[in-house]
Amino acid sequence: MAHAWVAEKHPLDDLIRRDRMPHIWCPGCGIGIVMRCYAQAILESGIPVERHVVVSGIGCTARVPGYMNLDSYHVTHGRPIPFAIGLKLMKPELMVTVFSGDGDLAAIGGNHLIHAARRNVDIKVICINNFNYGMTGGQVGPTTPLGAKTTTTPYGNPEHPFNLPYLLAASGAVFVSRWTTLHVRQIKQDILYSFRKPGFTFIEVLAPCPVGFGRPNDIEDGVEEMRLYRRRSVLVYRVPEEVPWEALEVDLREERPIYVGRFVDREREVFRPVRR
Repeated sequence: MAHAWVAEKHPLDDLIRRDRMPHIWCPGCGIGIVMRCYAQAILESGIPVERHVVVSGIGCTARVPGYMNLDSYHVTHGRPIPFAIGLKLMKPELMVTVFSGDGDLAAIGGNHLIHAARRNVDIKVICINNFNYGMTGGQVGPTTPLGAKTTTTPYGNPEHPFNLPYLLAASGAVFVSRWTTLHVRQIKQDILYSFRKPGFTFIEVLAPCPVGFGRPNDIEDGVEEMRLYRRRSVLVYRVPEEVPWEALEVDLREERPIYVGRFVDREREVFRPVRR
């Protein structure tokens, strides 16, 4: 007779708040996958948990800090970066991570995003890109592909989207990478790497939003989008030597490559406030 094995404790029990479960994310959503990668990176970093801080704004991704059992701040829409900068400048010993979505970071928060990268403030940004405002009804967002359908663009988005890696590289970030929720090992490793990299780092993770983006654009469900990532993802080692920056734009509706990898890894002087 086979014996059942019962685990008394999960390795992430001390970092993820079980009392907040079940979570609010839809079936097929990829945000929880990336939260798990972040939690695993914290465990492996060797940095005491009490020195880790996570900040978010508003949106589905911005609910992540509420599920983390560490110092967490859920602030106003578009403002996690200035809040995080204040924390880092006052307490430079902290490892400050901004964990939020494409709408929060690149739309209302876009001005803070580019200037924090320009200044090279020592904060770590993880951006979940699901191509729409998922929490508030699936409206068009700053990364919604041209022609894609959303609740506010039923005939197709008339605006060109942000190419986030290109934007952050041009703004001065010292580390820029992109993965999908299929690339869990790479996400975790890049978060770990960003902890050791002084300066402004930016990790974009493409994630399914089956209700807000997938359904109106004929992507059956979250699993189908993960299959799409597997089929189309192409690893790039050097930009623009291998592919031009413009080629990093993503449109899930078209049969073209989704380029993933580490696009920027450079050294710049880290921002320091002037003290008298």
